Amino acid sequence: MTATLVKQLPQFVHDLLASVPRRGEGLNLWFFRMARVLHPYRTPERIVELLTAATAGEFVRHGEIERAVRRSEATAWKPGQTHSRMSPLAKQALAWPKINAEQREAVIAASGNGLVDLWEASPVRFEDEAPHAEEIIDALFPGNPLLCVGRSSRDFATRSREEWRGKLAEMALIVPSPMTARTGRTQEGKDSEHTLENTGTRRFLVIEQDSGSVDEQSAVLLHLATRAPLALAVHSGSKSIHGWFYCAGKDEAFLHRFMCCAVSLGADSVTWTRSQFVRMPCGTREKSGARQTVYFFNPGLIR
Repeated sequence: MTATLVKQLPQFVHDLLASVPRRGEGLNLWFFRMARVLHPYRTPERIVELLTAATAGEFVRHGEIERAVRRSEATAWKPGQTHSRMSPLAKQALAWPKINAEQREAVIAASGNGLVDLWEASPVRFEDEAPHAEEIIDALFPGNPLLCVGRSSRDFATRSREEWRGKLAEMALIVPSPMTARTGRTQEGKDSEHTLENTGTRRFLVIEQDSGSVDEQSAVLLHLATRAPLALAVHSGSKSIHGWFYCAGKDEAFLHRFMCCAVSLGADSVTWTRSQFVRMPCGTREKSGARQTVYFFNPGLIR
């Protein structure tokens, strides 16, 4: 990190910038926290530069830092502000626990074979090579709701289920809850087909892990399935397994406690945001063209 970027920052900010967690250990939350603290001292553009420099060499998703900077502006810290004066949104964002390595190891050790166990526990198994995205989405989102789907995080649209018919296997991403309108307003005040404003109430809470083998991640999902109904487990086409937990009608306080448990076991808190894109089941990963294989599917619990 260059001296110019950090010049005249308070010492405690220097200390925080020097304490970067690894991916899977709270990096996304660290971006949000650091951005809140930096707003009194730097412009948003400079904050992005600082956080980019601080995490050089660490895997960072496209736009992840910029989003953290934008979202933290509304709850920016002010020198002298105490925790009790923070908004409920800011308090919730700061509430994610650190990973409990000992507990995670115990959960993994107790599971057995991980991915094999997840596959064998699946009520429905797809044993052919055909894409099954259409029938899976029909089960997950019955009727004809609006769905936000994309080939990538920059190439997406919100259309009715029927308008998407026949096209889903080509897609990489989907918002795991129906949309309330075709467009909404972004935090910058722009119209977009992918915003928090036009995302409906939670239907699925998706647990994504960035660290560990697929066996270890599968073990964590099986453990979490004892606390909430697991509807789907999708391979990202790269190195992670996404678990879709059915949560329609569930209390947000219960879901937040569940998410805290998942984060403590290595999950990324970014999927707590209702509008966050996740992997399309049996879709096609952008660039590599890899199939996003479904290893667990339980349509029977979905209403």
